[in-house]
Amino acid sequence: MLRHFVCRFAGLSLLPLLLATCRPDTSETTAPPTAAAATQQLHDDLGRSLTVPANPRRIMALAASMTEMLFAVADTATIVARTQVCDYPAAALRKPVVNSYPLDLERLVALRPDIVFTTTGITSEADAQRLQELGIPVYYQQYEKVEDIFRGLTDLGRILGRVPQARQLVDSLRGELRTLEALPKPSPAPTVLAITWTDPIYVYGQNTLFTDKIRLAGGQNAVTEQFAQPYPALTREYILKLNPKVLLGGSFGKLDSTFFRLYPELKRIKAYQTRRIYDPAGDLMARPGPRVVEGVRDLRRLIWAPPAP
Repeated sequence: MLRHFVCRFAGLSLLPLLLATCRPDTSETTAPPTAAAATQQLHDDLGRSLTVPANPRRIMALAASMTEMLFAVADTATIVARTQVCDYPAAALRKPVVNSYPLDLERLVALRPDIVFTTTGITSEADAQRLQELGIPVYYQQYEKVEDIFRGLTDLGRILGRVPQARQLVDSLRGELRTLEALPKPSPAPTVLAITWTDPIYVYGQNTLFTDKIRLAGGQNAVTEQFAQPYPALTREYILKLNPKVLLGGSFGKLDSTFFRLYPELKRIKAYQTRRIYDPAGDLMARPGPRVVEGVRDLRRLIWAPPAP
């Protein structure tokens, strides 16, 4: 290892003596970094311990939402890949593709990322363990509230050495959200049922990010019971009992010719009777990323839409 020697002398006549007594400078400013200093110890949202380079230079995400977060916070030159479903921002489309389901382990390992980011429900812990064994740490994030997304962005800034960029983004998003929250809201808050699948009928449950987003938009999740699954399957009888005022999951025309043709008895719900059935922007609805406030704004627009005559 190269060492730097610092020698001071008052004149050329003292040079031989000073050279003989000169010693390596071992101060902290010139000492080489230790292995410990070159890494950082992390705990992800699952409580898993990870050892990660102090300044990751090769990163990627296995969830479309986290790819958006990386492009919003990271130095984009460090992002080495995207998955087959990562389509935002446009710059992401120029990155190599790693299939996330089923996970293309060979392709991912060949890209040699310093750390892989993902979310629960996207990457199995078994796949994460396989990557860990191959020397690639996997960092999970979870989001139950909009505030968790802000925390997640902040954590990414800290991990990637991009604290100012993350802080600026989060401060901006919080400011936009405060502006939205200050606007008038309908009273009482309309009950909203959001469906994710039609046969069987799966919906956004109480213990999902949607509940917080719809609250911030001025509504409330029609599903007030907390099921074991975040996206429970509901019976027609249960939905009739909920009688939501707003239904999300497709346009009125589309659902009228498909969903309500399959379940004609559900035409009795308030949302159908008033034609308050809407198709929110899919990515804004489903992805817990930096566009979350835009998603809340879209939900608010739909909640405020007047009933059809």
